[in-house]
Amino acid sequence: MTNQSLRQNSPHWVIPAGTQVVLKTDKPLIEGGFRKAGSVAVVIKCPSSNREPYLVQFADSTQTQALFSELVLRRLEVDTLLELDDEDLNSFVVYECQVGSRAFGLSTETSDDDRRGIFMPDAERHWSLYRLPEQLEFLQGQDDLVYWELEKFVRLALKANPNILETLWTPHVTVQTTVSERLRSIRSAFLSRHVYKTYSGYVLSQFRRMKKAFEKAGKFKTKHAMHLLRLQHSGISALKTGEIMIDVSHHRDLLMKVRHGEFSFQEVSDMAMQNDVDFQRAFEKTDLPEQPDFATVNDFVIEARRMAIDFWTDNS
Repeated sequence: MTNQSLRQNSPHWVIPAGTQVVLKTDKPLIEGGFRKAGSVAVVIKCPSSNREPYLVQFADSTQTQALFSELVLRRLEVDTLLELDDEDLNSFVVYECQVGSRAFGLSTETSDDDRRGIFMPDAERHWSLYRLPEQLEFLQGQDDLVYWELEKFVRLALKANPNILETLWTPHVTVQTTVSERLRSIRSAFLSRHVYKTYSGYVLSQFRRMKKAFEKAGKFKTKHAMHLLRLQHSGISALKTGEIMIDVSHHRDLLMKVRHGEFSFQEVSDMAMQNDVDFQRAFEKTDLPEQPDFATVNDFVIEARRMAIDFWTDNS
């Protein structure tokens, strides 16, 4: 998915009023007549979401309405033209795995099949002037597929991003290559005390948002609460064992009760606060290093880039 597409699918990001844009297609003017693709305008009224049209105005004060997909930021027009399409990159997936409720042991009959992975374009595309997207997103029926470009994936893993670390530890691998085998073999190099900072910080900030929503509307998203508690258990386990716990089925009864709304928001909050106490204790005693093993990971990235030359040449 390109940067432009990622912005379009964001529930919050819209082009601010006052921003110069370029039409990507011919558009009828509100006053009558047309403006050709390539015309420069200024956003004078932005919608609440990118599903609705923008009101833009040209230098002669004429106006038109245009959807996000019909506009490009003037300062990013060339950059956008140099972005590669998703379809060019699907064949470069080097790793895919199953995560989500099915992998966590928390699935129900309606659970989606969440798959995550890595794509590694050939050297020609990597060195090319045409910019690679940092991630690809697709929907195949009810299946949700997300693939990160190799370097983006590695950088997120070094920051102890929970979604990324889970893809390295899940046993449910659906696509494996020499590159991903090598990556999984050094996965412990990514673990550090950042696990506490990232996991705990994310969970507590989300609970604060849930609290504000609950105080405003008197309800909260129980599925979201369940996964936040699960994330705490996973983080605590990582600090104690040096492994990312994927299957939390031994917590299933409690977590599913949270999911089904059998606990009040206050009770769920109390659970989160107690987990945070346990998290702090685990952080104080953990044997994980202060920082990840940057040298090992850097060597892997260089090795993988070299492997890409031979890998895609042999498989072309």
